[in-house]
Amino acid sequence: MNSMKYIKQFYLTMMSLASLLALGSCMDNDINRNPFETTDEEMGRDNYNVGSRLKTLEGQVIPTQEHLYQFMEAMCGGAYGGYFSETNPDWNEKFSTLNPKSDWLEGAFSTIFTNTYPNYRKLMTLKDVPVPQAIAKVLRVAIMQRTTDMFGPIPYSKIVVEGEAAALSAPYDSQDVIYKQMFKELDEADQAFEDNLTLEPDALKKLDDVYYGNVEQWRKYLHSLQLRMAMRVCYVPEMKVEAQRIAEAAVAAGVITDNTDNALFHVAENRSALCFITWNDYRIGADILCYMNGYQDPRREKYFTMGKGDGSKESYYGLRIGTLPTGVSKDKQVSAYSNRLMTATDPYTWMTAAEVAFLRAEGALRGWAMGGEAKDLYEQGIALSFAQHVVSGAESYAADNSMTPAAYADPLGKYDTSAPSNIKIAWNTDTKEDHFEENLERIITQKWIAIYPLGIEAWSEHRRTGYPKMLPIVDNKSSYSELSKIGIRRLQYPASEYSLNGGHVKEAVQMLGGDQINIRLWWDCKPNN
Repeated sequence: MNSMKYIKQFYLTMMSLASLLALGSCMDNDINRNPFETTDEEMGRDNYNVGSRLKTLEGQVIPTQEHLYQFMEAMCGGAYGGYFSETNPDWNEKFSTLNPKSDWLEGAFSTIFTNTYPNYRKLMTLKDVPVPQAIAKVLRVAIMQRTTDMFGPIPYSKIVVEGEAAALSAPYDSQDVIYKQMFKELDEADQAFEDNLTLEPDALKKLDDVYYGNVEQWRKYLHSLQLRMAMRVCYVPEMKVEAQRIAEAAVAAGVITDNTDNALFHVAENRSALCFITWNDYRIGADILCYMNGYQDPRREKYFTMGKGDGSKESYYGLRIGTLPTGVSKDKQVSAYSNRLMTATDPYTWMTAAEVAFLRAEGALRGWAMGGEAKDLYEQGIALSFAQHVVSGAESYAADNSMTPAAYADPLGKYDTSAPSNIKIAWNTDTKEDHFEENLERIITQKWIAIYPLGIEAWSEHRRTGYPKMLPIVDNKSSYSELSKIGIRRLQYPASEYSLNGGHVKEAVQMLGGDQINIRLWWDCKPNN
């Protein structure tokens, strides 16, 4: 299958949809309604209007549409998070070399908005459905946190106004305003969940493909999301006290601590498999395999296929991220390097107990009340990840004090380089010196391995902390040479925003101080990072 053909087709469709939505607000709804379109009354039967919209929103957290997944998680997050590299020889303008095509930015921005807000607004106008509305609030936060963490300021507080249509040209909010509003909305959703804890799961079972209507599990996910977001802003000077308060309250209220509560979106068909198995446009990045090969990590057999290398030996081989097409054929690369091991029935992972344990470990390292000591929570995170993937040996792995990440040896002999880091696995318990930064690198590195393949989250944490340390970009096609080593800091707004929402996007650019990829976001302020 020619994936580029379908990408172009996808964007023609989405741009047409955006144009129709923009025009539609100026026309009479009855005159312009498609006679074959389902009415609100018809959708109300058997709560279809609730379930269909909830599931559509659930499908935007980690996008389930294959091309949207490709743009956001495989191309963008996969490259910047250190997980995936491209095999397509026709891609000379791409995320990994810091010069993506403008229309590739559309998916991560405009398409997410047009997929999210019509469904969100409809749900919020319904009566007597407090739990679905609370879930919708959580979903909007989960979706838009990823968006703001990619771009910076986005339309948020004014994009949906009660009693009005969802605006396609709403004003932008600064990122600090967005985060504060998100925390407020999560508190509101949590109160709605608490008020409805006696609701039987069967009432919403058919309407929800994550927790099947289990309110208590939704609360654990909500609190875990609060913890993730609080940690994101912990380096912002004016948020340090508030971040600690939010994180401690979230843990006290109950976060995900067991794999049975992992946030997974269950689907009949996981269409992201097309990117890796059918189209073969990606192979595993060198960065993550430098770490996992060096650590002899037993999770490799659950994460990756083996590659054939140069033909002499099968092993786990990574493809260097941030390189232009090399003259090596796609078929040769597809054969040589490891692929993602998955099936078309896998659920989409949003958040796991392992990630939450590592977040708590970092909080404990900072002196926050996280319900345990940093070392214990760190080792618990490793154990939970091993259990999630049904792999033994977590205890000996966590105790290992000799193995370090491996140097990169390209099986096709082009991009060999030294190891990205020398960090070991075992916690440093020496109290004679301050090992905060060293142990922080351990936490983030092991969390990064555990949350694979969540590329956008991995990229955000890399920007926030500087970890895990990544291999430098070989072919940096941007104007900013320093990004070869420190990585891209944000995405530029797509060109369509300047034509469709020009006045407001210019206000956003003023908030940022420019629309360049080297500009740091509000929370990207760690000293000496």
